[in-house]
Amino acid sequence: MRPEDARPRLAALGFSPADVDTLADHFLDAERRGQHGHGLSRIEWLETWDELPLDAAPQRVVVEPGYERWDGDGGLGYLTLAAVVETQLADPPPHARVVVCARTFPTGSLGYWVRKLAAGGLVAVLTATSPRRLPSPAGGAPLAGTNPLAIAIPSSDGRPIVADVSMGAVTYGAVLAGLARPEELVPFGGEQAHKAFALALGLHLLVDALVPDEGFGAVLLVARPEADPVPALRDVAGATRLPGDRV
Repeated sequence: MRPEDARPRLAALGFSPADVDTLADHFLDAERRGQHGHGLSRIEWLETWDELPLDAAPQRVVVEPGYERWDGDGGLGYLTLAAVVETQLADPPPHARVVVCARTFPTGSLGYWVRKLAAGGLVAVLTATSPRRLPSPAGGAPLAGTNPLAIAIPSSDGRPIVADVSMGAVTYGAVLAGLARPEELVPFGGEQAHKAFALALGLHLLVDALVPDEGFGAVLLVARPEADPVPALRDVAGATRLPGDRV
């Protein structure tokens, strides 16, 4: 698919103009960053769905000091996280806030969302669940999703650090895009794969504990920074490319 086809094909699926822009911006950013499993192939994936939740609307159902709860209403998780991020930027916490998102799937490249928060001057940590696809390195049935973890740290030089790591050796998006085989969907790390499996299981249970019996979800921690450590790290790193530097 050509980049210029993204918006027309999303519009043809019935998404509103605003949702078309939100989805296209996400998929095209993933393509620019070489994350093809989260890019234009996802439009082709959406075209295979028997029914798309076009009328769903994410809602902020609980607002307390330091805590929010959102209900994705069964719509695409991309649109829920877009609303969540926009709200945090418009109304950042005095110090820190946990945001729990129920019925929020799929969520796409989590680095995309935390990068937006870092660009707005906020520290962000985000994880999300997906269908159970990772078995234990010892074998057996899949017990955890690929459950990525994304961390973004803003910087006064305008170049945030964005770490975004899936616990799988490959992503499910790479399988959908034909870039990897299903049997490659195992915890990363080779002989140390038990470490990625432990993280995947811990992240899965973290989200499940906060979003009980409501399908897949996401948990975001957003905070105002108290320091500016990134420029000093870049001085030490020199020419080394740091996480999130790819444009």
